[in-house]
Amino acid sequence: MSGIELIFIPIVIAAFLALFFRGDNSLSKYVSLALFIYMLNFSISLFAQLPSEGYLQLGTFLNVEKFDFVLTLQVDMLSTIMLTLTSLLLILVALSSWSMKNQSLYFSLLIMFSGAIFGVFMSTNFLWFFIFWELTLVPMYFLVGIWGAEKRVYAAVKFFLYTHVASMLILLAFFLIYQESGVFDMTLVKEGMLLSPVLIWWLLFIGFAVKMPIFPFHTWLPDAHVQAPAPVSVLLAGVLLKMGAYAMIRMVIIMLPETSQQYAWIILGLGLVTMFYAAFMAIYETHLKKMVAYSSISHMGLVVIAISTMSYSGLSAALYEMIGHAFIIAPLFLIAGFFHSKTGSWQMADMGGIMQKAPYISAIFVLAGLGALGLPGTMGFVGELSILLSSIQSFGLWMAIVALGSMLGAGYIIWTLRRVIYGEMSEVVKKTKFNMNVVEFISLLIFAIFIVLFGLFPNLLFEYINPAFAQFTLTGGAS
Repeated sequence: MSGIELIFIPIVIAAFLALFFRGDNSLSKYVSLALFIYMLNFSISLFAQLPSEGYLQLGTFLNVEKFDFVLTLQVDMLSTIMLTLTSLLLILVALSSWSMKNQSLYFSLLIMFSGAIFGVFMSTNFLWFFIFWELTLVPMYFLVGIWGAEKRVYAAVKFFLYTHVASMLILLAFFLIYQESGVFDMTLVKEGMLLSPVLIWWLLFIGFAVKMPIFPFHTWLPDAHVQAPAPVSVLLAGVLLKMGAYAMIRMVIIMLPETSQQYAWIILGLGLVTMFYAAFMAIYETHLKKMVAYSSISHMGLVVIAISTMSYSGLSAALYEMIGHAFIIAPLFLIAGFFHSKTGSWQMADMGGIMQKAPYISAIFVLAGLGALGLPGTMGFVGELSILLSSIQSFGLWMAIVALGSMLGAGYIIWTLRRVIYGEMSEVVKKTKFNMNVVEFISLLIFAIFIVLFGLFPNLLFEYINPAFAQFTLTGGAS
């Protein structure tokens, strides 16, 4: 299979399900689950086919030679890892959404998103990459705007406007690259071919920084998370934010290494500010889901710090943290949404003592929280330690301040567990029954297994992550 089927067929299936299967028709969720499992199988099969260097050619389609407007599908280790992570998260999101209302439309939007995001990770033509990049906004807009909370329309519009305006900067950079190099194929573009690499770097950096998001471009994300249904928050944190980090690594660091080296101190500074600012905001929060949202932003600050090292070890640490963050933050969002659905409140003060009423679900929340604060034996510890070591290696011993981010993380996580999971049972909790759908609980259990498995045996991931940056030779650090 060339992979093009997994881009366009899901879009066709999504349209068919939305038009001909209305309401809570259960067929759509089984179709989506089967499709996502097939996507995962396809992604895993690519690992055995990848060459030792360069890209695996999947095919060339829809060729308009005059403008170099050709859909070229190529994958390397980095994009294959992202495809695998995305398809796995889509499966778990589908399971977590098993009892969602208006299932036909909901799952058709998930299917549409899956096709668009596969296009982002497989296309190496700048124009087609941009088309798929923008196409991911459409289903996400409706998923937030239809199934979200009271201010869902405001959050959906804010999310769309922020990311769409940032995308215009990315598109302008792509046209500048074409004007100066004559090609839209990102695998053929070298920094030495460009007349204005600094301008292109800034356009791409700001465009992708909004998507990650990096301070001060982050303000759309807490609103989107708070208003979105919990499974959609998992897509936002686990896939959409990682799409921004993937593009940052691919098109800013790897494609423009000399300019990135010049501005590494800016990337580092913004990463540190993002990590500390969001951590302090998380400590301040009394709204459970908003606390998890700021925790997510703080951990993306760690990813930015790792990217700023521009080193083999730093980029490997960044990719591991991206994967670990996806697996850790997902159950936090899902369980926070579950607690809200049962108690009718987002305030932590209304949720004390839940461990006594829902011990198994609370245990997974505690495990994910301990992963977020970097407890040894979890993915959070390996990711944060790898980033700490690589940043010290690149920038010096003063980068030990990164460890303060983990200390702040311990502060807001332990404070949250004290108020929500443990302590005296609140009156609201006493009156509430915490019954969860078995399918949805299984998805939480799978996340918990991954957090511990890859925390105890990180080499299971690093043996795939490290080759993704084997050809990257810069040693890193600010020039």
